[in-house]
Amino acid sequence: MTLSLCMIVKNESDVLARCLSCMEGIADEIIIVDTGSDDRTQDIARQFTTHVYEFPWSDDFSAARNFSFSKATMDYTMWLDADDYLSEKNRFQLQKLKETLSTDMAFLRYDVAFDAQGNPTLSYYRERIVRTSL
Repeated sequence: MTLSLCMIVKNESDVLARCLSCMEGIADEIIIVDTGSDDRTQDIARQFTTHVYEFPWSDDFSAARNFSFSKATMDYTMWLDADDYLSEKNRFQLQKLKETLSTDMAFLRYDVAFDAQGNPTLSYYRERIVRTSL
């Protein structure tokens, strides 16, 4: 199974490299859709991919997400936010999932709140990987 990573970003220069670095060796394709950054976000994105697109923000998150997904060419499409990060344990688990996934969608744990030590205090599962419609 091949995997496209699709991201929507705006002014994420502080966190984007960390996010993209954790996906190296896992994502077969990285697609970055920038919705109007005025910092170094696009320069950082281009260090990881040539697939950097501009999309004017129209106050419609789904339009930007759908645009990013429309650029995906791999078997499956995964989305991340720029401040997301995979630990080594989660990188290993995602690689194993990539080797065995045979369904149309995968729900992954989504940590949304953290304590002072960075431990998750609130988590739930969200759809994060979907079969790409080509």
